[in-house]
Amino acid sequence: MNTQIQTAYLQACLAELEALKPGNVHIFADGHGMQVQHFVESARVSAPALCDDAQFGKRSLGQRILQALQATYSQVGCNTNLGIVLLAAPLVQATVDYAALPLKTGLQQVLQQTTVEDAAAVYAGIRLVNPAGMGQRSEHDVSEAPQITLLQAMHLASAQDEIGRQYNEGYARLFEEALPLYLEQCQRWERPAWALTAAYLYWLSSVPDSHIVRKYGLQTAHEVQTTAGQHYQALLALDNPKTYLPALLAWDQALKAERLNPGTSADLTVITAMLATMQTTGVHTL
Repeated sequence: MNTQIQTAYLQACLAELEALKPGNVHIFADGHGMQVQHFVESARVSAPALCDDAQFGKRSLGQRILQALQATYSQVGCNTNLGIVLLAAPLVQATVDYAALPLKTGLQQVLQQTTVEDAAAVYAGIRLVNPAGMGQRSEHDVSEAPQITLLQAMHLASAQDEIGRQYNEGYARLFEEALPLYLEQCQRWERPAWALTAAYLYWLSSVPDSHIVRKYGLQTAHEVQTTAGQHYQALLALDNPKTYLPALLAWDQALKAERLNPGTSADLTVITAMLATMQTTGVHTL
């Protein structure tokens, strides 16, 4: 089971890089001082740290997250996958600890059972990779020793942070909206990379991207969200998504010229692909 979930995670990380994701790093264009190879290496070294209990032993959710972030940072020296690891780790934990239960049920168990120690490990990982635009909170800041569980911390963050919202809502939108959309477009277009582009634009058009909000404010994030909605509807209207390549590449260049990176939308796209792989390969019943 560890090998299967590790493969699902790694395949999702690499598949997301093949999708044209305007403003983010992908095989069509690097950006923001990062290259595709940084993300390939991040996936390669974080996969065993996140998933391989045969090598690393049975671990708590927080330990799993921290070790994956430590492995990544030691390899690439920058924040490439904080959001991905935060979102993937509960799915891995549910697969390991609750293999007999449907994934959504096991995931709820994992999230409800998080501890203060989990929060401390995650805070340490966040401090290590030092993501841009984090700012400080008056209470429960990541620079301090936590007094609340990881789920409680994510609940506090959920009003402004989409990753926190996924924890708070049991990944509802991933299971109920993003995954069906991706699978439908895979079947329709028979091109998984373009289906992932559609999933990315779904996320980017649905909510203000948390990474952009933290760095540039809600108004800028709303502007990007509105434009994403236009591209999303235009792409879905096409029988051949490749014909929309020039329009998305032009927007990609414009976003990167303004240093706008919808990183949270990209993180959620990875997890959409990971869930699809888990479902289609039988890693875990959803």
